[in-house]
Amino acid sequence: MEFFIASAHADAGAASPISSIIMLVGFVAIFYFLLIRPQQKRAKEHKNLLSELAKGDEISLAGGVLGRITKVTDEFLVLEIAQNVSIKVQKAAVTAVLPKGTIKAVDAE
Repeated sequence: MEFFIASAHADAGAASPISSIIMLVGFVAIFYFLLIRPQQKRAKEHKNLLSELAKGDEISLAGGVLGRITKVTDEFLVLEIAQNVSIKVQKAAVTAVLPKGTIKAVDAE
């Protein structure tokens, strides 16, 4: 009979269901504000950056290539990386729009 009493004492210290729910909601809130929300914000900013690309913009690609946009389509860009040297790249590879004159400043170094 003593083994029944021992299990009853073990259950006495268990947390109430309400505190478990509150702790779960707290973890979800922390997870949302520290991981999900910042990622959604970055994705939205990148989508806006891609939608605002125009001919003549100087950009940087994910691989570190710098160039000037000569043509914009829905999914691709034609990028002039040197005089009379153009490449086609996906818009998703663009990481930043550079200030005008950045490429000339880099070439001068």
